[in-house]
Formats: sequence, structure tokens, C-alpha cells
Amino acid sequence: MSKVATRFAPSPTGSLHIGGVRTALFNWLYSKNKNGTFSLRIEDTDKERSKDEHKIQIIKSLKWIGIEHDGDEYIQSTKINDHINIANELLKNGHAYRCYCSTEEIEEQKTRARQKKLPYIYNRKWRDLSEADAPKDIKPVIRFKSKIKGSTLLKDLVQGDVKIDNNTIEDFIILRNDGTPTYNLSATVDDHQMNMTHIIRGDDHKINTFKQIQIYVAMKWELPQFAHIPLIHTIEGKKLSKRDNASTLDDYSKIGIIPDALRNYLLRLGWSFKDKEIFTLSESIKHFNLEGIGKSPSKLDMSRILSMNEHYIKNMDENSLFDQFIEYCKLFKNEIKSDKKDKIKKSLTFLKNKAKTLQDIFNNGQYIIVDEVSFNEEDIKLIDTKEKKIILNFNNQLSKIGKLSKETLEPLVKELIKSNDTNFKGVGQPLRIALTGSKFGPGIYDIIISLDKEEVIKRLTNKKLS
Repeated sequence: MSKVATRFAPSPTGSLHIGGVRTALFNWLYSKNKNGTFSLRIEDTDKERSKDEHKIQIIKSLKWIGIEHDGDEYIQSTKINDHINIANELLKNGHAYRCYCSTEEIEEQKTRARQKKLPYIYNRKWRDLSEADAPKDIKPVIRFKSKIKGSTLLKDLVQGDVKIDNNTIEDFIILRNDGTPTYNLSATVDDHQMNMTHIIRGDDHKINTFKQIQIYVAMKWELPQFAHIPLIHTIEGKKLSKRDNASTLDDYSKIGIIPDALRNYLLRLGWSFKDKEIFTLSESIKHFNLEGIGKSPSKLDMSRILSMNEHYIKNMDENSLFDQFIEYCKLFKNEIKSDKKDKIKKSLTFLKNKAKTLQDIFNNGQYIIVDEVSFNEEDIKLIDTKEKKIILNFNNQLSKIGKLSKETLEPLVKELIKSNDTNFKGVGQPLRIALTGSKFGPGIYDIIISLDKEEVIKRLTNKKLS
């Protein structure tokens, strides 16, 4: 058998869909597992809807999640002449014919099918008619002459054996009346010319596969192997579409999902290996196989993605987490100032507590990032006479402390609790509001230590607290 070669073939007519990312991932992992090649084919023949910005986003998104293709991108629009030549060859060899049906005739056939509640199949009117009888004012399309008798068996590497009666496959168009090739022709020719050995794609392509197999057979080309992956559904069980929230990679990167975490989640979305949940990149490549792909649709579960992301945030190397956080802020928030970066880095250990996303870390560390505290109006009302006294006493005693640490701060807090006849919350809450602007946030000792003494004193003497 030839060296394994797979491909991912998106159309640059919109942002990359999460289902497409998983398809790309499965193709990439399968090729890497078999020491094969993985290609990226940009199917840009829809000139009206294809945009360079979408192509750039697709490539960028795949790279973000760790999927890199081999060689240059294969641009479908540059191969149009090859597709047209094959259409003409099929015509010449009797495997295709010119169809002169008018638009009105086709619409009439579709209307009759709808009335009978049947799927529309072209009636093959021009399959055996002589072109001598063709109307002069109709520019014909070229249709593939599908088999009418017998059946075709697809040995699907995921779904198993799938059989279909040939008469259910219409004589599909391979060349439009403006001379442009259709998807089924272009994809088949490209896959052949790219020497693809395995076509791994969504199971909504199954009918296309049966059509494409007929082109392979007619051209006497070697058939690749096919694997159809069940689609991804919403948590409600509906087919996921580009209109759904969180359907593109941009939706995830904006809220601070770690690429490795999302890749791990997508790997496990419809694929399993024993009872293992967490996979490093090398483990993903080592263990991936087509046998582990299930036959039923998988549901996209945002809570599971956040749980996976939280696991990665808690367990990944903090230097790597810091780098990703800084880059995240640069792209989606505000670039962190140099004098704040060291404070963030030394505070990551507690800032990442209970954080499910990089955005959570940003929110937890907001009091470090800002130059001026912005107070929550409801929380500032909690600072009454007693709380102001606690803040003032704490600030006076703080100047006597050398190095800020839990060991040096604890005695001071205990003394304030005792002298003000209160509890830990009675001291911690007003200090937290004074230092961060909110009663919610990290532990009070962590907050104080993460800010240098000068900054703490400055915030505790804010005029709003007087």
C-alpha cells in the first residue's frame, strides 16, 4: 500500500467551524500515526463567497490548535483546467453526456417531486437522446452517467459496510452551463492528483462518496479508502452549524481556552482509547486510530470544555501558562505593562485557582493590572466607620513591617480582629475592597503580597475610603 496521505479541504467562505477542526485533527493524527503526510486543500472555486481573510483565518486557526500541514497549501482554483479536462474525457468515453433541459424543466421536475413528497432525482431525459435534437438556445450542462442497475458497496472504515442501490444516485452535474466544474468532480480529481490514500470526513458526505466512487471507477483510478465521521451536535441534539455560539475557534480563543485543552477535548469528542481522558500531543499521535471513532453523533458540551481547560491551567508549566496569558491579553484585552508582568508571574499560583479560562485569570488579576482601583458601587457601601478604622489601623501598622509575607501579616490581622471585636471576614473584606475594588477575589494575604508595600499603602489611603 502507498504511504498514507490525508487532507483537509475547507472552503474559505467563512470562519473555520469547530466540526471542521475536529475533521482536520483526525486526518492529521491518522497521517502522523502512520508516518504519512497531511495536506491542506483550499477549495476556493466559489469566487463570490471565497475570501482571502477566511483563508488566512483557517490556516491561522489550524496552526493555533497545533495542526500543521505538509508542504504548501493546495489551491483548488488553480486546477480548474484539470477538472474541465476530466469532464471532457468522461464525455468522450461515454461516461457523461450533455443535458439540454431548461431551468423551467428542472424546476417543474423538482415541484412534482415535492408534491409526491419524494427526493428530487433528475429524470435522465437527455441520457440517451441525440444531440441533433438539442435546442439551439440552451447552453447544456454536463452530467455524469451514473449506473442504473445493481448496487455499490462502500467499505467505510468507521461506519462499516454501507450499501446503496445505484438507481438512487442521480445523473449528477459535473460541469455547469457556464463551464465551471462542480464539487464532486473537482474534489475527486484533486484527491486523485494529490495521491490521497484515505478520505476522512463528516458522514454528511456519504452520498457524495458514492458519486465520487463512480468517477474513480469510470476513470480507472485507484480508489482511496473512505472514513465518515459522525457529525457534532449541540447539547440539545441538533446539528451544530456556523450560526451557533462557540462554533468557531475564534469563539474559544477569545474567552481564553488553551489550544492544547481544546485539542484534547476534540480528540475525545467521538473517539476513545481505553479509559484515558488526558492526552499529550505525542500520546495523541501514538494512540490515534480509526477503530476508536464511534458511529453516533457527539454533543458539544461547553461545561466539559471548561473543565478540560481548567485541568490544563492547573497542571501546565507556569512559564508556558504565563506566556499564553500575556499573548491572550495582547490579542483580546490590553497589553500588560512591563512593570505589571513580574507581579502577574509571581502571582499565577493563586490567580489560576478556580480559573477555567485565561479570561478568568485576567479577571482575577485585574487589581494588579490596573493603575487605579475602580470600586464596585455596592461593595464600597460596605466600608462604614468601623471598616474605615480597620483600614487606617492596618495601614499604620503595615509601615512597620519589613518584608510582606503571610508570616509577617498574620499577627497584624489577628490583632485587628481582636481589637475590633470582629472575625477574619470583618478585617479581610474591607481590605479586599480597598485593594481590589470588590469584595470578591483572591485571598487577602495573596492580594497584599502580590502588590508591593508602596502600592498597598497608596491604595489604602484612597480618598474614596476616607
